[in-house]
Amino acid sequence: MQEPCQLSRRAFLQKSGMGFGTLALANMLQEDCLASSSGTHFPPAATRVIHVFLNGGMSQVDTFDPKPELTKQGGKMLPYQNLQTERRTGFALPSPFKFQRHGESGIPVSDLFPHLSQCVDDMAVIRSMHAQSPNHEMSLMLMNTGDERLVRPSFGSWLTWGMGSENRNLPGFVALCPGGLPVGGAGNWRSAFLPGAYQGTLVDTSKNDPQELIANVRNHRLTPAEQNAQFHLLQTLNARHLAERPQEAALEARIRSFELAFHMQTAATEAFDVSREPEHILRLYGEGPQNRQLLLARRLVERGVRFVQTWHGNLQPWDSHANIKHAHRQVAQECDQGLAALLIDLKQRGMLDDTLVLCSGEFGRTPSVEMNQDGAGAAQGRDHNHWGFSLWLAGGGIKGGTMHGATDDFGFRAVENRVSIHDLHATMLHLLGFDHERLTYRYAGRDFRLTDVHGQVVRDVIA
Repeated sequence: MQEPCQLSRRAFLQKSGMGFGTLALANMLQEDCLASSSGTHFPPAATRVIHVFLNGGMSQVDTFDPKPELTKQGGKMLPYQNLQTERRTGFALPSPFKFQRHGESGIPVSDLFPHLSQCVDDMAVIRSMHAQSPNHEMSLMLMNTGDERLVRPSFGSWLTWGMGSENRNLPGFVALCPGGLPVGGAGNWRSAFLPGAYQGTLVDTSKNDPQELIANVRNHRLTPAEQNAQFHLLQTLNARHLAERPQEAALEARIRSFELAFHMQTAATEAFDVSREPEHILRLYGEGPQNRQLLLARRLVERGVRFVQTWHGNLQPWDSHANIKHAHRQVAQECDQGLAALLIDLKQRGMLDDTLVLCSGEFGRTPSVEMNQDGAGAAQGRDHNHWGFSLWLAGGGIKGGTMHGATDDFGFRAVENRVSIHDLHATMLHLLGFDHERLTYRYAGRDFRLTDVHGQVVRDVIA
């Protein structure tokens, strides 16, 4: 049984017959091998990931990085005119939110997150993140794929390629996004030069009916028996076609897509039906599409989905260029209860120990007010800020109750124990059992990796 696990699906098909049964057997052997984590470089602390994407850019100085000096200097110009942001900014804008220390760790959290603040002892807050540009699309690509401009595989694709899926009836990588595509579209979860089977599957969570979440998940014209016969005939023909074209990765991925689509007709409806949850769990997460998404994420990883990304909206709801007091309050209320519930729920089920949770935006926001076109700062909002921002991790292998790094006195620039996106990816891969320098894929004559030629593991946040 060990020897077949060393074969890729393509090699297995080359050495085997051409029938559908052989194709199914090869698929199962590969998945059994990968699901055992035998593809990792060392024993992983985490075996699955939930990435909560606060689309648009959460303000660090209004959430997890209090700055008393910013309050003292409110209304005065800050000494950062040489730090380029996307728009011109002016005087210091103190946070309108109150901060308080929570838990045994004493991590400060603003009153935007009354529920989440009760979970800080399970969280590691990194307050010294920095990115490369103040542009949404480029920063989204960097956070998701490790590159701002070039077509690269996303983190979820690298993980499912390296570790495989634990469920043959659901995708290994799912992107939950309500109401349409975010900036950059499917590029945020694409597999690029990795095989197409490892691309993320988009689910529009703006809909409540499980059968409407995924298009065409039900066939209303054929009986299950008729569909089964049709599927087996199609796969037999596809297997013969592939055997004559053993180097066609796109064809192999398409066959896998047919297999997955067929199996999802039964598994997906059950997995996406949150009404099956007991009443106390529904109350724990609360109402609203964001909280429901987080419950869906738990249900998916519970069923073997390797990487789930939940998008807080598709049109940058955290992008508070104006009236940040109202705008950030509104979006925080949409997810605060669900974020806390996710950590509590995973912990109660014994799943938090091996589920890595990341909550981030693509960058932070300026501590100075964004200027209107007429030169005034009356909008009371903040511009994009890639020089310094915060995010948090929890779960598999993370040292809870940890604060890492610091920004300057005003929260503009990361200055202490700075962490790049490549460092973040290297750390996450380490927790998942991978040496980021060794997880490579040969393409176009050279070896590629998620972290390119960068990245250092942030040891301080690892338990």
